Amino acid sequence: MTSTNGAVGGGGQHQASAAGKLPRKRFYRARAHSNPLSDSHFPVPVSPDEFDLSQHYPAYFPADKAGDGEEAAPPRRIRFADVGCGFGGLLVGLSPLFPDTLMIGMELRDKVTEYVKERILALRASNPGQYDNISVVRTNSMKYIPNYFRKAQLTKMFFLFPDPHFKEKNHRRRVISMQLLDEYAYVMEVGGIIYTITDVEELGDWMRSCLEKHPLFEALPEEEIKADPVVKLLSTATEESQKVARNGGQTFHAIFRRISLQEE
Repeated sequence: MTSTNGAVGGGGQHQASAAGKLPRKRFYRARAHSNPLSDSHFPVPVSPDEFDLSQHYPAYFPADKAGDGEEAAPPRRIRFADVGCGFGGLLVGLSPLFPDTLMIGMELRDKVTEYVKERILALRASNPGQYDNISVVRTNSMKYIPNYFRKAQLTKMFFLFPDPHFKEKNHRRRVISMQLLDEYAYVMEVGGIIYTITDVEELGDWMRSCLEKHPLFEALPEEEIKADPVVKLLSTATEESQKVARNGGQTFHAIFRRISLQEE
């Protein structure tokens, strides 16, 4: 089923997706950025318990439930969140690296969300048994993160090439801030990792500074960064990263681990 919130389901998809043909981006182009402070109209779950995962991951949540007398398996939960996922390149790159991990892209732009949804359906159709662990939802992550994830649920969060919001009056729209890091820390488990990358040096400094100041995050040691297979995808998997590479641009990343405090 394909629902109005960008869920990726098992039926009702467009013919191109059903045939395994990738959608063409030119039909899904939208403005590069959206105002995260504006009111948009899309369904939002009132709590994580109301977020219907069967619409997004039908292979993991079959319609037939366990029969009487069978012990229910522990609930499977989303563990990775790509905030502002764009056209879904990171999700597609991560899926085969972590085939048993549910991950979701969160995107505010409706046309871009629709493209990612169709892209995933096409990949599933042409690669049976693969890409069942990724999905996308149209939402505003700056407002609704706690509506989708429980406390300590996520092990990885990604913020790749976010809108710089250059003007000082618009810095409150930046997706990394001290206030928003409080929310991200809440939904991340201790030891979870937050990844950020940008080609705007000032924004890179801003994101690193916020993370350094926050008491619940610490910088990942360089040797761990070099050994992390995910890090390479930050600068290669997305449309934005590929554009930066083509133009010979420089990137700035900040990768931090969620830590605990005794008073937690």
